[in-house]
Amino acid sequence: MPRSQISRRRMMQMSAGALLSAGLWPGALSAQDAKAEDITFIEVNDLHYIDTGCVPFFQKVVEKMKAAAGDSRMVLVVGDTCENGTPAQLNGMRDIIKTIGLEPHVVMGNHDWTGQTDREAYEQTWPKSINYTFEHGGWQFVGLDSSDGVKYENTSVLKPTLDWIDENLPKLDKKRPLILFTHFPLGQGVKYQLKNSDDLLNRFKEHNLRGVFNGHFHGFTQNQRADYIITTDRCCAYRRDNHDNTLEKGFFVCKTKDGVVTREFVEVSRERAPRQA
Repeated sequence: MPRSQISRRRMMQMSAGALLSAGLWPGALSAQDAKAEDITFIEVNDLHYIDTGCVPFFQKVVEKMKAAAGDSRMVLVVGDTCENGTPAQLNGMRDIIKTIGLEPHVVMGNHDWTGQTDREAYEQTWPKSINYTFEHGGWQFVGLDSSDGVKYENTSVLKPTLDWIDENLPKLDKKRPLILFTHFPLGQGVKYQLKNSDDLLNRFKEHNLRGVFNGHFHGFTQNQRADYIITTDRCCAYRRDNHDNTLEKGFFVCKTKDGVVTREFVEVSRERAPRQA
């Protein structure tokens, strides 16, 4: 059944599996009861900017984003903006992101660290982008640092982030819909899943969590937990490949309509680049 022909009553009667088949997130059905507006936003992860040789590809990404943005006013950048965390790489990708014309909301990935204990360059490039919240159209967004320096596997969310959640989550409206985004995956069974992902997600159980966006694993996954979906996407990098051996590069355009969240993958064509070790 075409999405435009599915009524809210019909959606509430449909199973989670049927909703997923229709391209809908079942967890968003109650969001309109919180007086949230219909919004559009872009989500992209794992850009892995290395040097100016990546720029022509990212110019195509920007053009695609501008064409697909519609009435969107923001973009979620879900970690690994660059490859080695150098000021030149971080600033190079930041300058490209600014040309999209959308307000960027960034979280840190392991490749955004300059060294295991050095994230000064990231904090200078993206001030106040470690753990934070913002609101857009009645929707609450929470961006969290899920990284442990440059480590890429067998990691956990560290105590400073958990302490930040415990201090700041009570300040949010439990009735208003909420979207969470972190770099490391929180979905059950996803490669590189955080070891304490349940501990983190349980902190949100009394809130109106509608969706979770993650990166780090370069491939599309979706997991249902309670009444919301946790997803990862393909990477949007020039010299990095997808971990699931798919070839597509791109980003999500996400929309809410009457409290229902949909996401559409927009592909960006890429000439094969030398694979980065």
